Amino acid sequence: MEPQPTPARPGTPDPAAAHAIETVFRLESPRVVAGVARIVRDVGIAEELTQDALVAALERWSRDGVPDNPGAWLMATARHRAVDLIRRRETYARKLAEIGRDLPATVPAEEPADPDDIDDDLLRLVFTTCHPVLSPQARTALTLRLVGGLTTAEIARAYLVPEPTIAQRVVRAKRTLATRNVAFELPYGPDREARLGSVLDVVYLIFNEGYAATVGDDWLRPGLCEDALRLARVLSALMPKEPEVHGLTALLEFQASRTPARTGPQGEPVLLARQNRRRWNRRLIARGIHALDRATASGAPGPYALQAAIAACHAHAYRYEDTDWRAIATLYALLAARAPSPVVELNRAVAVSMADGPAEGLRLVEALADDPALRDYHLLPSVRADLLARLGRTTEAHAEFTRAAALARNEKERDLLLHRAAELPNRRDGAG
Repeated sequence: MEPQPTPARPGTPDPAAAHAIETVFRLESPRVVAGVARIVRDVGIAEELTQDALVAALERWSRDGVPDNPGAWLMATARHRAVDLIRRRETYARKLAEIGRDLPATVPAEEPADPDDIDDDLLRLVFTTCHPVLSPQARTALTLRLVGGLTTAEIARAYLVPEPTIAQRVVRAKRTLATRNVAFELPYGPDREARLGSVLDVVYLIFNEGYAATVGDDWLRPGLCEDALRLARVLSALMPKEPEVHGLTALLEFQASRTPARTGPQGEPVLLARQNRRRWNRRLIARGIHALDRATASGAPGPYALQAAIAACHAHAYRYEDTDWRAIATLYALLAARAPSPVVELNRAVAVSMADGPAEGLRLVEALADDPALRDYHLLPSVRADLLARLGRTTEAHAEFTRAAALARNEKERDLLLHRAAELPNRRDGAG
């Protein structure tokens, strides 16, 4: 359930205040849902109670102001409502028992202590929503909705599928978890291994939404990046013998290291070629190198380790001109063989264009033009525009940048694409 705008009325905040409250809710809702789910053992009900807490916040905060710790306020309010719900269920069960009906206890039993357990409700929520009773698509959509706090529109954009498809997946997934009585737990042994692939995919997509937001006014959503990186580090500590866990962690460490240089003074995107690499976080790069070493120590690297190796190539180049594009192109070819995807092929085309020239890269991009998954993907015309500009075909490049801007849903990214289109008539060099 997503926050919906409400008409202004006495006692409600003005639009700017309401927007601020909904921003707080968006950032805090995953933790609140996770904390409440531990009590009620139903992620659908936990989301509804969290939504109730938002309604209470809109009423209370418009009168008294936003509290110093709004996340704690939301959590306490939602938990109180959860406890009330459990008590009502207990009372109802006792009354039914008095008239001869016997229902199972509704209060969750105390969980036995386990040396492998970790006290992290968010991670429990991720593993619960990645249960094998759900399809892979449903697992990822539901976890992005509940853990990442993404809207159905944002998830649809990330998956390049229609929004109603994602909405149906989320609703059906919550219903399935409830009807199948899936426990809110962190699994162990084979059960944990069976869910790991979906968990890694979800953590990666959450990070990506924070790293380059699909919609909205902000290019970055640092809170999502921080949550995803924290979850990846927890998984690395929890599963030290799983190479792809370390591969994902390495990838996120490398990507997060660039964050300080990825935006300008007004929050505008700064392209890789123009980033001040002295602002890259060398401590995170060192952590990424260590995690990548662990990921590749036991054999052939998996898809996440390959992506981390690509990111490492960028991290090792102190100047953009020093980037080993041929090595990156080779790694993308390996990644395309291990995990084929049109987006991987698009990235490979960029690397090939830097290693072998824009004409060769454009040839690969043209081969992707009719791929249904990329038909409305703004980065396809954006990449094509850059290659055309490097070839001196500025009129075609202008049209492609304009088309990419029309497809982009993030305001900062749209502005960047339009700016690049406007720059073309005055360009004298072939740099992209």
